Amino acid sequence: MKTITKTEELAAFCETAAEQFYVTVDTEFLRERTYYSKLCLIQLAHPGEGDNAVLVDPLAGELDLEPLYALFRDTSVVKVFHAARQDLEIFWVAAGQFPTPLFDTQVAAMVCGFGEQVGYETLVRKICKQSLDKTSRFTDWSRRPLSEAQKTYALADVTHLRQIYEFLRDELERTGRTAWVEEELQILTHPDTYEVDPQSAWQRIKTRTNSPRFLGLVRELAAFREDYARTNDVPRSRVFKDDALIELASTKPKTMQDLGRSRLLLREARKGVIADGILAAVERGLTMDNADLPAPDRSREKLQVNPALADLLRVLLKAKSEASDVAPRLIAPAAELDAIAAGQRDLPSLRGWRRDVFGTDALRLCEGEIALGAKGDQVKIVELAR
Repeated sequence: MKTITKTEELAAFCETAAEQFYVTVDTEFLRERTYYSKLCLIQLAHPGEGDNAVLVDPLAGELDLEPLYALFRDTSVVKVFHAARQDLEIFWVAAGQFPTPLFDTQVAAMVCGFGEQVGYETLVRKICKQSLDKTSRFTDWSRRPLSEAQKTYALADVTHLRQIYEFLRDELERTGRTAWVEEELQILTHPDTYEVDPQSAWQRIKTRTNSPRFLGLVRELAAFREDYARTNDVPRSRVFKDDALIELASTKPKTMQDLGRSRLLLREARKGVIADGILAAVERGLTMDNADLPAPDRSREKLQVNPALADLLRVLLKAKSEASDVAPRLIAPAAELDAIAAGQRDLPSLRGWRRDVFGTDALRLCEGEIALGAKGDQVKIVELAR
């Protein structure tokens, strides 16, 4: 198997790939010790002749990835990934671009009836009728040299992907659902999906207290942690973990001595730049005007959910999912069913292809235009006289 380490080799492969209808892509990376993923290996394959599957070593000192990015910009070649989100984030951070056009076989498989969050190994088994050797799954991909077993494992992530892509592409065309997948991929290729605003980082943290002042402290601490982690390219948890953040927002330390009494704060965070940043964040949270404090999210509390209607919507979703052979969670997550039962209407499950599959009948059920009945193991929609 060929490993590309020079720019001219990559350019030659990409020129050949550009003559094909599609190219399959995967990456291997590490993120345990950094804020951003460290790209360690790229796997590429196309359906043409010759060396149609290669490994690209971005850790080789003489390699420039611009030929690959040029291929990503070539709209005549479909770029095929499986579970593309983390791969796309790597290329967005490194080059500010997304592969276009994009095809994600995990999303396509969910639309084609393979279940929720279906794994690559499952698709290889069900579509290619083969098994994968996963013994190299936990490889440290930054270490060199790579063994032949590691290379074989990595390359399998794009060689089988060709058959999987062609099968799913044909199935989508047969069922008329290609546009469904394209609609889903718009989220994956939107920059906002990968941009983290430090001032919004607090919204990912679970708290039991909805006091605006407490949430203000959480927001300032989370913003400092996000900014520090990103600037220094270290994981958030290496700055301080969520449980320590909640403790700091509760104890409101004002001095280094106060920080020293923390039960959960890492030793490295009790001194130096991190400690100074924590104390400054706490001070900002304590002195902030009331009008500038974050408001607690009470949207869930305000929902007046009709539990019987929510249960009926779940039955309808199950029936629609089975009839369309689409994963239920892709159509409508549980929280949206409760929201529909509470009267909310501006929801993804009531727009686009989801409206055709589920949303229209969900609204008709809410309006009393239809009822649900059972015949054997089948759920039937019953039209009601008006």
